[in-house]
Amino acid sequence: MRRTLTGIALAATAMVALSFLIPLAMLVREQARDRVTTAAEQRAAALSPVLALTTRTQEVRQAVFELDPAGRLAVRLPDGGRVGVLHADADALDGAARDRATVALEVPEGWVYLQPVVLPADRVAVVEAFVPGEELERGVLVSWGVMLLVAAGLVGGSVLVADRLGARVVRSSRSLSEAALALGSGDLEVRVEPDGPPELQEAGAAFNTMADRVVRLLALERELVADLSHRLRTPLTALFLEAERLEGTPDGRRIAVAVGALEEQLTEIITTARAPLAAAPAGAGAKAGSARTSGYGGHAGCDLAEVVLERMEFWSVLAQQQGRSCERYATPRPTPVRVEEDEVAAVLDALVGNVFRHTPQGTAFGVRVERTEDRVVLTVDDAGPGVARPDRARTRGVSVGGSSGLGLDIAGRSAVEPVEIGRAPMGGARVRVAFALAGARPADRSGAAADRRTGRRRAGGHPLSG
Repeated sequence: MRRTLTGIALAATAMVALSFLIPLAMLVREQARDRVTTAAEQRAAALSPVLALTTRTQEVRQAVFELDPAGRLAVRLPDGGRVGVLHADADALDGAARDRATVALEVPEGWVYLQPVVLPADRVAVVEAFVPGEELERGVLVSWGVMLLVAAGLVGGSVLVADRLGARVVRSSRSLSEAALALGSGDLEVRVEPDGPPELQEAGAAFNTMADRVVRLLALERELVADLSHRLRTPLTALFLEAERLEGTPDGRRIAVAVGALEEQLTEIITTARAPLAAAPAGAGAKAGSARTSGYGGHAGCDLAEVVLERMEFWSVLAQQQGRSCERYATPRPTPVRVEEDEVAAVLDALVGNVFRHTPQGTAFGVRVERTEDRVVLTVDDAGPGVARPDRARTRGVSVGGSSGLGLDIAGRSAVEPVEIGRAPMGGARVRVAFALAGARPADRSGAAADRRTGRRRAGGHPLSG
């Protein structure tokens, strides 16, 4: 932008300079010519009174020398005699004498002015004033040089001013652009100092107002989330009491585990929402530090099939209570992904929870974990009515069928590709979520979870039974 502004200023100044330099140069040349020709005409006119008194050659020569010692005056007498050196040809002299009118003409040596003088007895003498060619151009080149220097100074000064103005505009624009990028990347403290032209100053002030507004809105939103999450503790307390009443029974243990997990999630949400806006989400550091990093290329991750297996133990109980049949399949190959266990569990809970919320009791569903060369794909099918508007279902906050509009958005945040929604072989909806496959995997897969999964394998795969 700076070079563009400088180039525009240079072109505009050059055009303006040419628009007045060329006419001015011609005017200077004409003025120089008029000055010397006017002086020549005055010398010729001064000789007329002398010729009216006498036409004697000696006396006329003396008068010519006194008027012009440089020898640029000459006279053709009525009798054909000549005084001085005549530069005009005979035809021009005869024409001036015959017409009795002044004549100005160019000659090879310069310029001449012929002044006829009418004498008694109808005689005519012709006075010639000669101006050499170099006299006609004297001072013109010097004047042109001065004008060129002035024009160059004007162009240089305008370019310098334009460059400074362009640098100011570019600096203000770059500052505003960098601040916008920083705000977009999460730096909520960034502000700009309005500078530059009035338009950019207004843009900078508007950016600061917008940033302040964003901070206030985020603070209100986070506080609202914290308040709503805190209000959920009351029904959680009732659930805890119910679980204690059922203590010792399978349902009591299951409810206690589920309520404990929900309590942890609510605590994390409240802590995150109350953290400073410019800081990293609370719990992120602890979560990253406690996650398993060995065997996943130095990144936190888990085995997706193991997590799905553990969560299906919970959902299978609910499925039995509602009379739902569940088809479950997982690849026998390892399925390491660079996604933490709680995120994978949240994805599965969102997808299976949608089946339970939006299909009648007794509707069958299926869960599959498959692996490709670089992906691990989690698929949830159901035999319900399906999704009429898949494009709207993928939009965060848009309710489809009375939902909150967040379930598929939760799944999409952990996926490496957009969530795929289609028609399942069962006749209902099919939702597929793809996760990136971790690049490395340890050879030793010891542990209770691995043993449990191995014990349930079959040829070509293993069931995800609860």
